Amino acid sequence: MTKIGLVGLGKMGISHFSIANADPRAEIIICDASGYMLDTIKKYTGCTAYKSFDTMLEKEDLAAVIIATPSRLHAPMVRAALEKGLHVFCEKPFCLDPAESAALAKLAADKGLITQVGYHYRYVGAFQEMKRIIDSGAIGTVTHILAEAYGPVILKPKGKTWRTDRAEGGGCLYDYAAHPINLLNWYFGEPDRADGTILAPIFSADTDDEVYSTLTWNDGTSAHVSVNWSDESYRKMSTKISITGTKGRINADRQECQTYLRETNDTLPEYEQGWNVRYTTDLTQEVAFYLRGEEYSAQMYDFISAVVGDGGNPVNDFASATQTDRTMAMMITDHQSAPTTKRAAPLVAKKKRSWLGR
Repeated sequence: MTKIGLVGLGKMGISHFSIANADPRAEIIICDASGYMLDTIKKYTGCTAYKSFDTMLEKEDLAAVIIATPSRLHAPMVRAALEKGLHVFCEKPFCLDPAESAALAKLAADKGLITQVGYHYRYVGAFQEMKRIIDSGAIGTVTHILAEAYGPVILKPKGKTWRTDRAEGGGCLYDYAAHPINLLNWYFGEPDRADGTILAPIFSADTDDEVYSTLTWNDGTSAHVSVNWSDESYRKMSTKISITGTKGRINADRQECQTYLRETNDTLPEYEQGWNVRYTTDLTQEVAFYLRGEEYSAQMYDFISAVVGDGGNPVNDFASATQTDRTMAMMITDHQSAPTTKRAAPLVAKKKRSWLGR
């Protein structure tokens, strides 16, 4: 079996561990600062455990690492792993500084290493189908996109966690808006400009809870980003992309891909004129281990397959994740350059920092 280290046993780390540990090709070595988490998982799985990431890298003959720590720690941990010649899966966002993202992407490319960032929506069947339709040209020239994400993450004033600390996690922009922005990068590449960006608090003291911006490309395509993680009208995170073209439109979310064609197209012979609906259940390949959604297992299986030389083609490497980091940095710059406006005071006073795993 191939040894793969996993650092960070918060929500996403435990999810990744469960999926990766179910793969018979991999032996997972765990690492976390919490002795309780290490002891519990080690007791029931028998996995080798470390409290120090550097010690794990030094003592274990690893082929790859999975990094699921708070966002601020991604860059130094990724660099340490790459310098050891290890393949790397890193949770999103890649880095909070796009200069670091670009440098690490170059380092990985120079060493010929396999990389993946956890933008799992690229493995959702409906969003994959949306890309296939765009690339076919069936909806003509794309003129505008609406990229949305809403969910019930921060619903009341509360103390600071690493997710709601801009310096640690990046807030709603990096934790929520990153997903639809990454899909826009996948479909259309990196935008050339951001305008009218709003990064506003609702309940958080130090970061944004809602994100709105208009992105434009030099070819005339525009996209409106609308994201709010303080929306209790949604039971869980809901992401949707709506695309308007000169010959039709596409709407896609986690459940389905709806396509309207003004005329039939030879590149999509299975699609008729008018509305066509394809469901994620029909578009998604079965996975060996199901947890939370096929997309989470599919992205990890793809990474491990590439590492062990058993096929695998990770669709979101460091270079493409760097596009998303640069796009978000562009939005921050636009927001900061806007004329100062009077804002309501944050709804929660600053409190002593508490730490939660990813």
